[in-house]
Amino acid sequence: MKPRITVITLGVDDLERAVRFYSVGLGFSTEGIVGLEFEFGAVAFFAMQPGLRLALWPRRSLAHDSGLPVSGPSPTNLSLGHNVTSREEVDAVMSRAESAGARIIKRPKETFWGGYAGYFQDPDQHVWEVVWNPQWQQ
Repeated sequence: MKPRITVITLGVDDLERAVRFYSVGLGFSTEGIVGLEFEFGAVAFFAMQPGLRLALWPRRSLAHDSGLPVSGPSPTNLSLGHNVTSREEVDAVMSRAESAGARIIKRPKETFWGGYAGYFQDPDQHVWEVVWNPQWQQ
């Protein structure tokens, strides 16, 4: 299997709130909520780096489409890594996320492997790691 991940979909409890957090709060680019004319179709896409989109989709829609039962958040099942170019940028992103309503779960600090990182949760409890890795200079 050749890796071809083009969309990362996060199940959310309140689509409008989640779109506000990511667009207004974090500054991610989106055309807003689309698919409102379809039952279970409302979704918002955010442009990430070339070839990758972040999708926000109500949990009940994701459950309906996949055939799985609706479940609550499970924060430790997945984290999203947001790599930046400096320690200062880690601090700036974490500050912006907190101002947007994120819950800081681990303040940025030096890592055991020589980097600098912190963690926050979005309003739907998805875990984001904001990290500077000196080995991954961008």
